[in-house]
Amino acid sequence: MAEAPADEQLELMNEQAVAGKWSYLRSELNQLHSKITEMDMELSEHSLVIGAIQNLDPSRKCFRMIGGVLVERTVAEVLPAVLRNREGLQEVITRLNEAQEKKRKELAEFESKYKIKIRRGGEGKVPEQEKKREGAAQGSLGDAVVRSHRRIRLSS
Repeated sequence: MAEAPADEQLELMNEQAVAGKWSYLRSELNQLHSKITEMDMELSEHSLVIGAIQNLDPSRKCFRMIGGVLVERTVAEVLPAVLRNREGLQEVITRLNEAQEKKRKELAEFESKYKIKIRRGGEGKVPEQEKKREGAAQGSLGDAVVRSHRRIRLSS
C-alpha cells in the first residue's frame, strides 16, 4: 500500500491527539457526575437516618456502623455525628458541582476551539468520498465529529 504523505500523517496524529484529549475530558466529566450521584445517595441516606432518629428518646440505644464495625451508642451520641456528616457531604457535593461546571466549560472551550460537534443517531449523512477519506481516522469516540480544515468522522 502507498503511505500517506508526511503532512497527512502529522495531521492524523494531531487529530488523534485532539480526539484523545476530548475523550479524556469527557471521561473526567463522567467521573465527576458519577461521584456527585454517589454523594447525593449518601446525603439522602443520612437525611433518612436523621428523620428516623431525631424524634426518639436521646437515651435510647442506637447502633452505628463506624469503619465496618457496628457499635452501640445512644441517639444523643449518634444524631450530632450524623448531622455533621450530612453537612460535610453537602459541602463536598457543592465543591464537586463547581468542579463539574469548570470541567464542562473547559470541554465546551475545547470543542469550540477544535470545532468538535456531537452527532446524535443518524443526523447528517456523510458523502461516500468523505467516508473513504475518514477510514484512516476512525477512533473510539462514538459519534463525535472533529472538523478541522477537512471533515473527519470518528466512530467506534
